[in-house]
Amino acid sequence: MRLDSIDAIASAVQRGETSASDVLDAAFERIRACNDDLLIFRELSEDAARRHAEAVDARVAAGEDPGPLAGVPLAIKDNMVTAFGTSCAGSRILEGFESPYTGTAVQRMLDAGAVPLGKTNCDEFAMGSSTEHCAYGATRNPWDTERVPGGSSGGSAAAVAAGCCPVSLGSDTGGSIRQPAALCGVVGLKPTFGRVSRHGLIAFGSSLDQIGPFTRSVGDATRVLTAIAGRDPMDSTSVDVHVPDLEEGRLDQPIDGLRIGVPREYRDERNHPEVHAAVEAAMDVYRGLGATIVDVELPLTDQGIATYYVIAPAEASSNLARYDGIRYGHRAEPRAGEELFDLYARSRAEGFGPEVKRRVMLGTYVLSAGYYDAYYKRALQVRRLIAREFDAAFARCHVILGPTSPFPAFRAGAKADPLAMYLCDVFTANANIAGIPGISLPCGMVREDGVDLPVGLHLQAKAFDEGTLLRAARMFERATDHHQRTAPGVPAVAAG
Repeated sequence: MRLDSIDAIASAVQRGETSASDVLDAAFERIRACNDDLLIFRELSEDAARRHAEAVDARVAAGEDPGPLAGVPLAIKDNMVTAFGTSCAGSRILEGFESPYTGTAVQRMLDAGAVPLGKTNCDEFAMGSSTEHCAYGATRNPWDTERVPGGSSGGSAAAVAAGCCPVSLGSDTGGSIRQPAALCGVVGLKPTFGRVSRHGLIAFGSSLDQIGPFTRSVGDATRVLTAIAGRDPMDSTSVDVHVPDLEEGRLDQPIDGLRIGVPREYRDERNHPEVHAAVEAAMDVYRGLGATIVDVELPLTDQGIATYYVIAPAEASSNLARYDGIRYGHRAEPRAGEELFDLYARSRAEGFGPEVKRRVMLGTYVLSAGYYDAYYKRALQVRRLIAREFDAAFARCHVILGPTSPFPAFRAGAKADPLAMYLCDVFTANANIAGIPGISLPCGMVREDGVDLPVGLHLQAKAFDEGTLLRAARMFERATDHHQRTAPGVPAVAAG
């Protein structure tokens, strides 16, 4: 059974041509075939999956509407809490943690009929660009198991790329949906900040984090956004803004007079030459569709990484202070006569990995009394300037185009230097800083060391203008076949 299309699965289940239980069996069969090699899933939720699949089948049998995502297998990033299974955020400090509730975005997927497969590996507390910083093992890229899938949502991206499911949920703080989508050759959508509730998302950077989907097509990403978006009283940062209705063919309506802005800062000589060529070819496709390419300027592109790595660690330092081993989380073995502070310190030292410790220390430093104005306050000022740059650029164009990642998937261990790893997000982090939506979709291939590796095209739009973003992305997708390419051993994707 094909596991690459939300629409095909949901339609077949709704019509009674197959059952949600049969779809689930196919998904688990595929997972068993590849998970040992790829380490995509930290935990499978077989009992919960069976219950949800049987509930969908019962609604179909009773003649009831099973929901727009009826029977669709869903993979969930490990930093989203659920009332079933455990939620660890890729960290030992939360090992075995059982949440008393399910987060809003996941619950909305389940209410729409999706069936939860389990939790996917991620960089610890979503801190990383390769899914190598996971306490439960490093996920591998389905295109080449010696390479990383990107991060921090590498497990969720690999789940879709490996054909285990047609949709997974990830979180994006500085590119953690779009960058792994590019490296794994799938579609990854980061909605506008506030478009999707963060209730139930284990926090990394509260002003930057946003939940979004990985799928095989822009159409499927649109269906998922429709299901999970909207105001949530449990999240004060969620916004009550109309969700664009792009169903029933409206997504396929091209944008007349589409203007695409291309920043000269994105045409960087540090980009892999074949990545550059693929993006230039994508621009030619848009020209052939009647779009106009305009030059825009985003001079603070490089400063965005520095800004991000002040704001995000500062927020992480605050958010992760709650993990002390007393209220919840890993607790070190108490020692006779030990002071409470020492128990806190040992629990956190044992529970947190090196990357989390690095960012907590950095965040604590920039928030300290002597350095707050020099670093954190200055970063907030630059953040405002970055948002203004995007506003000025969007006054001249509908969307901004560029590469998602400057390079294709790299070998595991190749970016052991933290600064080299941080630069993976140079083209994605500013969207989180400004709070605007972005999407990565396949746009070509790179041949490296005898292996074909996917390239991602990055589109960005004004805040809450996902309608334009998705229609522009769909224009490119309909004119090309890049999204139909699959990793070795994965069934071919149907045309659409």
